[in-house]
Amino acid sequence: MQIVTGSDHAGFELKTELIAFLEGLGHTVEDKGTLVKERCDYPDYAASVARSVAGGEADWGLLVCGSGIGMAMSANKVNGIRAAVVSDTFSARATRLHNDANVLCLGERVVGVGLATDIVQAWLDAEYEGGRHQARIDKMMALEG
Repeated sequence: MQIVTGSDHAGFELKTELIAFLEGLGHTVEDKGTLVKERCDYPDYAASVARSVAGGEADWGLLVCGSGIGMAMSANKVNGIRAAVVSDTFSARATRLHNDANVLCLGERVVGVGLATDIVQAWLDAEYEGGRHQARIDKMMALEG
């Protein structure tokens, strides 16, 4: 699986841990930055990751900032992206099973490394169910302008 990651300064530490976790599982990871802990703007990294996923360069995206919220809001501005910010494994599974989320957003100030790896694993393991959910996704994606 090709996964593209990004973070701002507030998500740098957790992103670094999650890259090692993903690579340990055998996934190919491309880090779009930030590559330093100095202050930077999350929309820049969210856009880069979202465009890679929307353009088919990566299967999934993983974004980390302080809360995950800014990353999700920014990524969802890119057509074709269904980014979800989650802080528990149930929601991580549900975003894949029912919403076919293609970008996962986490908050370093919200979840620790242990929970974050559990969330990522739950997200990776869940497969979109399709069926009755597809009509809703089609309606959601039709809202893109």
